[in-house]
Amino acid sequence: MRAAHRLTQRVATRQASAIAPTAGQGVNPAPTHMLPPVSLLVEQPEVGAFNPPKRLLMGPGPGNAHPRVHAAMALPQIGHMDGAFLQMAEEIKEMLRYAWQTKNPFTVPCSGTGSAAWEALCANLTSPGDKHLVLVNGYFGLRHCDMASRYGAEIIKLEKPWGEVFTPEEVDAACAEHKPDMIWVAHAETSTGACQPMDQLGEIARNHDCLLAADTVTSIGGLPVRLDEWGVDAAYAGGQKALSCPPGIAPLTFGDRALTKMDKRTAAGEQVKNWYLDMNMIKQYLVVNDFGVPRVYHHTAPISMAYALREALGILTEEGLEASWSRHRDAAEFFWNELEKIGLECHVDWEHRLPTLTTVKIPEGIDGGKVVTYLRENYNIEIAGGLGALAGKVWRIGLMGYNARRENAALVCAALRDALDAQGYYRAPGLLYPSRQHSRSSFHGSA
Repeated sequence: MRAAHRLTQRVATRQASAIAPTAGQGVNPAPTHMLPPVSLLVEQPEVGAFNPPKRLLMGPGPGNAHPRVHAAMALPQIGHMDGAFLQMAEEIKEMLRYAWQTKNPFTVPCSGTGSAAWEALCANLTSPGDKHLVLVNGYFGLRHCDMASRYGAEIIKLEKPWGEVFTPEEVDAACAEHKPDMIWVAHAETSTGACQPMDQLGEIARNHDCLLAADTVTSIGGLPVRLDEWGVDAAYAGGQKALSCPPGIAPLTFGDRALTKMDKRTAAGEQVKNWYLDMNMIKQYLVVNDFGVPRVYHHTAPISMAYALREALGILTEEGLEASWSRHRDAAEFFWNELEKIGLECHVDWEHRLPTLTTVKIPEGIDGGKVVTYLRENYNIEIAGGLGALAGKVWRIGLMGYNARRENAALVCAALRDALDAQGYYRAPGLLYPSRQHSRSSFHGSA
């Protein structure tokens, strides 16, 4: 025992002397080969550590990530071709299938935000001259028109007032008239807070021999999403909303019909017009094959973001889909009722409201931008104004993922009431009250 102890001490001493600085060197010895002095075009900036304010993110996204997700991002990095990383990617894919309720083998995390996964869908499933029937009832329908047109699609808009939804009969009639190659629909329209019923849309797409593509950025994890049951051929999502993951990695899934479209394009000699988002190459990296062909490097995957998505999906899986859907619905209905108590109205009819994102009408005479600023500066709460046709008309308030709890809904309502009162306006159902006197200074600010 003594001999072993002495041996351990000698080894420790040698190790310490090997890394310790020699006399006169200090902790950071000067290099033996100095570069000649140079004149820098840009001087060394003076910056310190970044200390972001702590906000309660109750806007349309991102929401606050779950603390476990932040912790996962601090795990040691490994290489993107490491077997452990590739095994983790398989776990992410399995949990994404659960979250989306699909058996699609090609279900992958896409490097980038939800817009990257969206563009991957357009780039891989659009041939020049293809007709896209775009169901436009909000800002993001217009974005698909822009994005798909850049890949050569002919855009056909089926339009509704922002906040309303489409009937199967309207979609079927438009398909019969225009014979599209793809129907695009926002299951959850983040600009309006409307949830599009998906029943019959998959059947309509098959009857008219076209693909059905769905935006599920604000719905995945927060309300029922059943891709296979609905007959959705391709879908994308974002991690930063009901999944409680920071933005930077995005789910994407293609079904058999979508993959057939890709294969036909390849056979015809068509090249995907976006190298980074070419899913033919991504398949060789992220999809396991049965022929023993090794994985092929494409690009460096965002390692820490993959850790974050895996943890976020793990939390969802632990809670269970039905429980998560119920929690979001409970928080949303509580919020809607509390809004009524302080005299505020929602933009979307109850039956079509998203539980994850509520659009609240800005009362007449109220500066909506000042309310956004007031909540941020006085409560450290972030909400957002409207987009496009709803700019200046609504606030967009999210109850998503980790933040989908009654106490957050109650806090936002209390802050909204205070902000309204600060502008000299307080309204309860059926009654108009004069403003209460405040000792604080008059309200200022803009969004």
